[in-house]
This record gives sequence, structure tokens and C-alpha cells, in this order.
Amino acid sequence: MKMKILNLLLLPLFLGVAGHAGEEHSGGETTVFQTGQNAYALPLANISREKRREHVVGNSFFNKNWVVAPASTSARDGLGPLFHARSCSECHTRDGRAAPPAEGELMTGLLFRLSVPGKGPHGGTLPDPNYGGQLGVRAIPGADPEGNVKIEYEDLERNYPDGTKVTLRKPVYTLESSGKYGDFSPDVLFSPRIAPPVFGVGLLEAISVETLESFADPEDADKDGISGKANHVWHAEKKKTMIGRFGWKSNQPDVRHQTASAFLGDIGITSSIHPRADFSDGQLTVLKKLKSGLDPDDLPELQDKLLDRTVTYQQTLAPPARRDWNKAEVVRGREFFEKANCTACHIPEMKTGDFPDIPELENQMIRPFTDLLLHDMGEELADNRPDGEADGMEWRTSPLWGIGLTKTVNDHTYFLHDGRARNLEEAVLWHGGESEESREFFQNLPAEDRAALLRFLESL
Repeated sequence: MKMKILNLLLLPLFLGVAGHAGEEHSGGETTVFQTGQNAYALPLANISREKRREHVVGNSFFNKNWVVAPASTSARDGLGPLFHARSCSECHTRDGRAAPPAEGELMTGLLFRLSVPGKGPHGGTLPDPNYGGQLGVRAIPGADPEGNVKIEYEDLERNYPDGTKVTLRKPVYTLESSGKYGDFSPDVLFSPRIAPPVFGVGLLEAISVETLESFADPEDADKDGISGKANHVWHAEKKKTMIGRFGWKSNQPDVRHQTASAFLGDIGITSSIHPRADFSDGQLTVLKKLKSGLDPDDLPELQDKLLDRTVTYQQTLAPPARRDWNKAEVVRGREFFEKANCTACHIPEMKTGDFPDIPELENQMIRPFTDLLLHDMGEELADNRPDGEADGMEWRTSPLWGIGLTKTVNDHTYFLHDGRARNLEEAVLWHGGESEESREFFQNLPAEDRAALLRFLESL
């Protein structure tokens, strides 16, 4: 009996060394155990035969280029006339994270949203009167792009209490017009957005509204300094306001709306959700000589069936399993992650709810490390551009699952909403606002403990 009691007393210590049981399964039963370049591009481990077929078809439309209309491949024509990329995967390479452009390179994975002060229909943003809601840096033959953004970087030095120095790079953006469509509004607001990973989005969509609302504390009632709030956005098909969960400001209610918005803003492809092209009446006058993409009121260029398959493809992309989750340094790093209160926003674990369209996503214990809510991230990360109920200093908590495989899959380690952070350490050091105390906790750790926390993040 004494031996059994002793073993029970020691059990928590052994679990502490080994980590939390089951935490390697980032997506519950959907998790895939892949560590190579295709780690983000595999279907759910428990996918049905029917959904696998839909996944394969959607994969084709996600990855192949769209072309100028009219074309013999009518199912894939309608590009532009103003656009940012020719395919979804041109930004979301291998279903992962984009990088900001190198010096002198025309941006692809980084885009810029445009608006002017005020509220649009249903509480959304008001587009720039001449340039619409997103800057088009490319155009089909015979047309001119809208412009570009000049990006320069300033060095900011951070000093740890132990004397270690880190240099951050602060981007400075200058909006440049091509001069073909008039001037930007003198009140134009613009926001950089890097293309995020798309794996696991089906599981995030399957989290119930009640669960997300339980995370919210907009008035900081518990006085912990964290006041996450939901963004409530317009659902064009259901004709009502719903909780937002996708996009850097949680400004899209589901994967379908996020995808349709990307088709419109990024590729210039209209759909039943967005049947009008994103260019102004003034631009239409300039573009009227074209034989393609002329009429902003044309019937949708993207068939609903193809939109459905592209959406299903993303919804059925599995999150990769964690690596080295039970190694001593990683376990110790998780303890510092929790002590720093990073888990107040990057919630480690939650359960999905009902999702009849894809039953494989239902009732899964997942570990995305997000609350999908808006948080004040401080002045240094502010874009000063409201988006729905999100103000200019608020951003959605990014999911952290799979983040440690970014280098393997996407050949870089650029993070945050505009890719300014060149590694995970810099990403942590940019945190401010509600996360300022967590950042200070990290900064005050001894070097070996900071390394352990970063090693934990790399295991996700």
C-alpha cells in the first residue's frame, strides 16, 4: 500500500517530464504525422472517401492559375482585370504562410487593404472611392495595375536585462499610385496583411459560437489585463450578423466567405457572395476598352460548385502533429509559456462542436493555441485602420499550431500580420498592449529559459 501511495505521489512529476497526455494530437483524430514540406497539405487523417474526392477537386482549383477571359478553359477564366495573384496557392504556398517581398520584388504574399474613415453597409469598411477595398498590384494585358507599396525598414534595438541585444525591423510603408486611376483619397487608410496558413481552418470553423463567447471578456471583468472581444460581421448568405473568426481582424464569419473575399480581392474573380468586381465607376471608365472583366455587374465568374470544392479543400486540410512534445526542454518551455500568461489568448485546448457538412470535424479535442478573438496588441503593431468592430490596434489571436514547421514548409521564418518578425523571438518581442506583461516576463527570463520557451513554440 505504501508503495502504491508513493507511486501516485510521484505520478504528477513523471507527467510533468513527459508533457500533457495526448497533446501531440493537434487536431484530435484529424491530426497527420508529417514533418516534411507537405506537412500542411494533407487531408484529415479521418477523412471519408466522399470528402477525399471533394478535397482532391478543390485542391486543383486552389493550386492552378486562373486565366483571362474568354478562354477555352471557361471554368478557370475571369482573372482580373486588376488582381494580386493568379491562384490561391501563389500566396498560400504549400498551404502555408507567405513571406513579405524581398527588396525590389513585386509583392505577392503580402497585400494591402484600403478604406476611408466611416462605416460601410452592415458595419463594414468604406472602400477608397477610386481604388476600392484592396490594392491591385497586377493587371491583365491592356490594363494598368493600381499601384504598389514601397517598403523600407528601420532598426529598433531591444535590450534584455541580462545585456543581450536584439534588433527588430520596423516596416515603413509608402502607398504609391500608378497614376492611371486618379488619386487615393487624402483620408485613405491602408493595412498590410500577409497570407496565413490555411490548414486546420475547418476545425476552427467547427468551434461553437458558445465556446468562442466563453473566451471573451471585453470589459476585463476578471481584471487580468486581457480583454478579448469578438468581431461581429455580416454573413452575406444568411443575411445576418455573426461572430467573425477568420482573417487578421476576424472579419470573416466562415471559410466560405473568407474564400469568396480572397477570390474577389486577390484574383479578381466574382462569386455569388461577391457578384460585383472590386473596382470603382471611375476605373470602369478607364477599363472600358478591355474585352475581359469589363462589367462589374456581370454574372458571377466562379460557379458555386467550384467555390464549394475550394472551401471543402481548405476545411479538410489537417493540422500536423507536434514534434518533441515530451522532451524535457520543451516541457519546461511550456511551463514558462503558461507562467507568462500567453495562454490567456493562445488558449491551448478546446473541443469542436457540431459540423454536419463534415462530420469528421465534430467533437474533436484540438490544440490550436488561439481564442480567435480580437486583442489590443499595442501601438507598435497598430495599423490604425478599423475593420468592423476591430479598432486600429486590435488583431485576432493567431493560431500557433504548426508554426514550428514554417521553415520546413515555406523556407522562411517571417511572422506577424505583415511578416516583420524574422523569427519567433522577434515575434514575441513585438507584442504589446494586452500582451505587454507577457513580453516583459519573457524578457526577464534567463537566456536558457527564453530558449526553452522558444523551443516549446517550435514544437507546435
